[in-house]
Amino acid sequence: MKVLLLFDSRGGLTEELAQAIAEGVRSVAGADLAYRPLDEATPPELAQADAIILGSPNWSGVTGKLKDWFDHSDLWESGALAGKVGAAFTAGWSPSGGSEATLLQLLHLLLAHGLIVVGLPWSERMRLSGSYYGATAHGQVSEDDRQQARELGRRVAQMAQRLESGLTFSERLGHLGGG
Repeated sequence: MKVLLLFDSRGGLTEELAQAIAEGVRSVAGADLAYRPLDEATPPELAQADAIILGSPNWSGVTGKLKDWFDHSDLWESGALAGKVGAAFTAGWSPSGGSEATLLQLLHLLLAHGLIVVGLPWSERMRLSGSYYGATAHGQVSEDDRQQARELGRRVAQMAQRLESGLTFSERLGHLGGG
């Protein structure tokens, strides 16, 4: 099962968070991680992955470069990504600079391509770091940020494995604590 960790990074914060997400993915037996800064990625890698974790610096939303790259992948129209697992993360300099808006824009890209989105459930750590929508960091990447990022990577890899295993929808819900 292949997880593509695709991100744009400027200044290093987003890449630091990506490294922690990669640790979470690697903690799941059988997960094959493709760690790709945007400049090293190709659109066909999206279709080859079972899960996609997408990250962008928080620049009042996703970077134009990432948005343009996705817009020109032309995969939304073919449905090639439908049914894959997706998640998002962002990092920026200010906790009030619109991180959740950036996460929602990333999630919109994933949803528009038909991905099944995985977020983070509430935890006490969220009082200090993270968002339901995905992993975040502000100013510098703290240990709480890294832990949230590792958890997101682990959750995405586990969900992709569950979907790949062929469990029925209700069986998958039971495994996720949904009854």
